[in-house]
Amino acid sequence: MAERIILGIDPGLNITGFGVISANSGSIKLIDAGTIRSKASDPLTPRLTELFQGLMQVIEKYSPEIMGMEKIYSHYRHPATAIIMGHARGVLCLAAGLKGIPVESLPATRVKKAVTGNGRASKQQVNGMVCRIFGLQNELKPLDVSDALAVAIALYEAERHA
Repeated sequence: MAERIILGIDPGLNITGFGVISANSGSIKLIDAGTIRSKASDPLTPRLTELFQGLMQVIEKYSPEIMGMEKIYSHYRHPATAIIMGHARGVLCLAAGLKGIPVESLPATRVKKAVTGNGRASKQQVNGMVCRIFGLQNELKPLDVSDALAVAIALYEAERHA
């Protein structure tokens, strides 16, 4: 099996986490992880532009073959949150689409189950397992980074068992 570069995204308007992993012969390796941030005091359009340009830089640097993102979830009491997340997800999907990268949306419970074995695991439990999988000594901060890596791991596992 040839090396496959997988990009995981934890979308957010303030902070978007990203994780890039390499899958090769049944094993995975951490390539890079971090955040793309926008300034909360800026209007919506420049913030979305920051997310788009930030993800384009990651895509251009690593040339992933596929991108995974958590499916959008919003409680009915917070419809504005869903709309804002939709904007962020839209520009992130656009960046991938312009580079011909397919995007897979995974439910949060599936991501957590793939990484921890428990679909209801806490963000801290996900962080701990992601660190363990990649042999990292310190926990990843912010949690958006470990969430993005968890998406990449879950996407790898889904492809491996398909």
